[in-house]
Amino acid sequence: MHQTLRTLRLTMKTKIAITALASISPLGKNPDAIWHNYLSDKTLISTKEFNCSNQFVATIPTEIRIEIEALRKSEIKYKALDETVLLSILVSRQAIKNAGWKKGDDFGINIGSSRGATQLFEKHHKEFLETGKTPILTSPTTTLGNISSWVAHDLKNNGPEISHSITCSTALHAVLNAVAWLQSGMANKFLVGGSEAPLTAFTIAQMNALKIYSKDESEYPCKSFDLTKTKNTMVLGEAASVACLELGEHENALAYIEGIGYATDDIEHNISISEEANCFQKSMKMALQNTDFNEVDVIVMHAPGTLKGDISEYKAIIKTFGENHPMLTTNKWKIGHTFGASGMINIEMAILMMQNNQFIEVPFALKQIYRKKINKVLINAVGFGGNAVSILLSK
Repeated sequence: MHQTLRTLRLTMKTKIAITALASISPLGKNPDAIWHNYLSDKTLISTKEFNCSNQFVATIPTEIRIEIEALRKSEIKYKALDETVLLSILVSRQAIKNAGWKKGDDFGINIGSSRGATQLFEKHHKEFLETGKTPILTSPTTTLGNISSWVAHDLKNNGPEISHSITCSTALHAVLNAVAWLQSGMANKFLVGGSEAPLTAFTIAQMNALKIYSKDESEYPCKSFDLTKTKNTMVLGEAASVACLELGEHENALAYIEGIGYATDDIEHNISISEEANCFQKSMKMALQNTDFNEVDVIVMHAPGTLKGDISEYKAIIKTFGENHPMLTTNKWKIGHTFGASGMINIEMAILMMQNNQFIEVPFALKQIYRKKINKVLINAVGFGGNAVSILLSK
């Protein structure tokens, strides 16, 4: 660990700028609309029927779904693509436009997903069970690498294209990977993020089988960061979000990446996390190794709404920062858990709070001690198997 920290200290001497960010989620896609939704105490979670049973979910607004279908029809090759890919194309187009990049520029792409093409996979598998056959394009359109490769096809970039799955910390792992490429000099620009379209009967059945899905009929079905809850309350949401990263300081920077941290827990069960989230303790300390802990104003928690997930992360924060910790928040009570995209959605929330110098609290959770300025925000994410990432952002 000491050698890892020493190496990282050298590689993070140069800031990395986030010069653009684009997202599609239950919050919408326009930054003003997204911020407006954050200012409301109302959840965006509703119900939808799956296999004759109503389940809590957070869905993309109808008007944006029309755009997704328009993209599908815009090119014959896009007709067979999964929604995770179409979402990625839409947000990637917007992000590079916002950053002033052009199609054909030299930049890398790393967009991941926890589940990948789950909608398409389930559709084709059902067809196989019924007929014993699959459509010709089943394999290429259901592979995980499908996401970045199709974005690269659409943007005509000159650079590496990478997809991966590290479950719920996928998007932040994409940031880690891009940082390594940029700091090494192997790339000057990188498009990173995650995409998830998990609202399928099979995916929700899996969460119910794990006994972590919400049955709470109250005003807030997902009690993310409610440390007094007695039942698991995770809810799924759909989203895609990407950011443009560039080495050094830039006039159009939305924020800067000042620190990165990562760690993996020693687990006793496939989905478990240690009681005091040792992985988060390590990842947060690594991300903050060159920063006075008192300078961190906010932590955007992973806080999935599960009993063990929420409390263990909170304990890790107390162990790391003490009782005088930064303000704590999360967005999963509002938009559900967007799996592989959630880390980048958290980065977006952090940037919006810094830009507006306004803290967004969880309406039913522990009241926070407010700070006058929001200059530095730490973002957490962790996936099944305890794969934690922490990213420190500054203005």
